[in-house]
Amino acid sequence: MTDTVKCPGCLGRRRRADYLCNTCWRTLPASTRGRLARHDARAFQRLRELHSALAARTPLAIIRVSP
Repeated sequence: MTDTVKCPGCLGRRRRADYLCNTCWRTLPASTRGRLARHDARAFQRLRELHSALAARTPLAIIRVSP
């Protein structure tokens, strides 16, 4: 059984290791997905930007994070 938690984008279910459920992840622009997939010194900053946009109810299709 997979360990799941609520998705912050739609309140569906996502795997604990993922930022969003698959449906919400695919809704993000490709450039945003690519930036969020990077594991560098700015990764946590980009994740905070994603969560801030979600808290502000920004539509997934227009969320952008810093490079």
